[in-house]
Amino acid sequence: MAELLVVIGAGGFGRETADVVEAINRSAPQPQWLLQGVVDDSPSATNLARLTARGIAHLGSVDDLIAGDERPQYVVGIGSPRIRRILADKLDAAGFNAATLVHPDASVGSQCTLGEGTIILAGARVTTNVHLGRHVHLNPNVTVGHDTVLEDFVSMNPASSVSGDCLVQTGALIGVGAVVLNQLTLGPRALVGGSACVVTNVAAEAVVKGVPAR
Repeated sequence: MAELLVVIGAGGFGRETADVVEAINRSAPQPQWLLQGVVDDSPSATNLARLTARGIAHLGSVDDLIAGDERPQYVVGIGSPRIRRILADKLDAAGFNAATLVHPDASVGSQCTLGEGTIILAGARVTTNVHLGRHVHLNPNVTVGHDTVLEDFVSMNPASSVSGDCLVQTGALIGVGAVVLNQLTLGPRALVGGSACVVTNVAAEAVVKGVPAR
C-alpha cells in the first residue's frame, strides 16, 4: 500500500520533489507514495497556479498540517538549509516522520547511508562509502565522491561536485557548478558561491567564491 506523503514548499525545489515522487511511482510495480499535496505558509500566486496546472493540491500552512489528525510522512522541499531545519524540527516535534526520496535516474553506490528527509534529484551521482545526513538536498547532476560525509541539512546545487574524503558540515550550501577538491572540510553553514573551486578548508559560516575560492 502506498504511503501518504506531503511536500513542504511550493517553490521550485518543492515541485522538483513532486517530480521525484512521480518518477518513483512510475518505476515501481506498484505506486510507493500517495502525494496528498504541498504545504506552504505563503505560496506565491505563480506557484499556486503551477501546482494547480499539475493537479497538486495546496494543503494550507505547516500549522494547518500539524493541527490535523493525520500524520503523513513529509519532505521539506525548500532550498535554504536554515529554513529547512526550522521546519523539520517543528514537524518532528509534532510527531511527523520524514521520508527519503531518490529519483530513479540518480545512482547511489555501495556502502552508502542516506538520512531521513534526504532528497536526491535526477542525474545525481553518489559513489561509494558516502554518508548523507538528515534532510540533505542533492540537486540535478551533482557528484559526491567516495568516502565523503555530508552532514545534516547540507544543500548541493545543480552540477556541483564534492571530491573524495571530504567533510561538509551541517547546513553548508554549495552553489551551482561549484567544485570542492578532495580531503577538504567545509564548516557548518559555510556558503560556496556558484562555479567556485574550493582548494582549502572553509571555516564555519564563511562565504567563498571564485577560482580558487576565497
